[in-house]
Amino acid sequence: MAAIEILGLEKTYMVGFWRKRPKRALQPLHLTVDDGEIFGFLGPNGAGKTTTLKMLMGLVFPTAGRARILGRDWTDPEVKAQIGFLPEQPYFYDYLTAHELLDYYGQLSGVPAKDRKNRVEEVLQRVGLTDIKGIQLRKFSKGMLQRAGIAQAILHSPKLVFLDEPMSGLDPLGRREVRDLILQLQQEGKTVFFSTHILSDAEALCDRVAIINQGELRGVGAVEELTKSVQGKVEVVWQGTQVPASMKALGGEFHVTGETVRTVISENQQDAAIDALRRERLRLISIVPVRTSLESYFVEKLQHSQTTAGTSA
Repeated sequence: MAAIEILGLEKTYMVGFWRKRPKRALQPLHLTVDDGEIFGFLGPNGAGKTTTLKMLMGLVFPTAGRARILGRDWTDPEVKAQIGFLPEQPYFYDYLTAHELLDYYGQLSGVPAKDRKNRVEEVLQRVGLTDIKGIQLRKFSKGMLQRAGIAQAILHSPKLVFLDEPMSGLDPLGRREVRDLILQLQQEGKTVFFSTHILSDAEALCDRVAIINQGELRGVGAVEELTKSVQGKVEVVWQGTQVPASMKALGGEFHVTGETVRTVISENQQDAAIDALRRERLRLISIVPVRTSLESYFVEKLQHSQTTAGTSA
């Protein structure tokens, strides 16, 4: 069963003051997210990611289209009880503590009173918020507030979790902890749909990704499929600090890091590179094909969309 089926959702706003004109924030979007999947929704700022999430949450009404969540119509109240949501810029009551905030959200989410205290402690532990009793949210850092937001999204153990820019404001350690948490949620059988513009997080986490730009879907697929193509180049790494003239003759840029040198050359030059290193008695460490990264795929799709837009204009 598909966890999310987006069937032609679109959104048009009226902008301007005196002479209002329509501006399409999201063109008709068709997208399916499988049950138990970690799905990344990628795009630059203003691409339509947050608009899509808000429509799925029922916070913004679409101009057209519909969706199904967990096999039910997205407006079904029973569906709302099975989803957790972290908005991009969560706002909480400043003078509450994290425990008070989560107890309040637990009541709203239907967590039984007898389980609520233990559940609050458990999710705070999972998001790395410990030893914070009595501290009001107004004294939290941006990263701590983000962790509290993630905690409220998973407090009631939802089947489907929506996260809008979950890594925002987190330091490298915090990002690592959130990545581990998302993987744990998947291991528990939950579906995670998150938007981000941090491509390294998407590449490390996602089973599939979709790329959106200027309100239009530009590409969708498994990360492995999108990044498996080889560019016809190899990266050569050897031990040492010197670059022999015979290696320089092969072209490419050379980067010396500590006691190793690396360069990227054409694949048909790798035999010549091996021979050059052997003649100079330099120890070869590795030869690895250079594959397309998710970043390269992302940039290619955005450049294509800008070219298309410029041509149509």
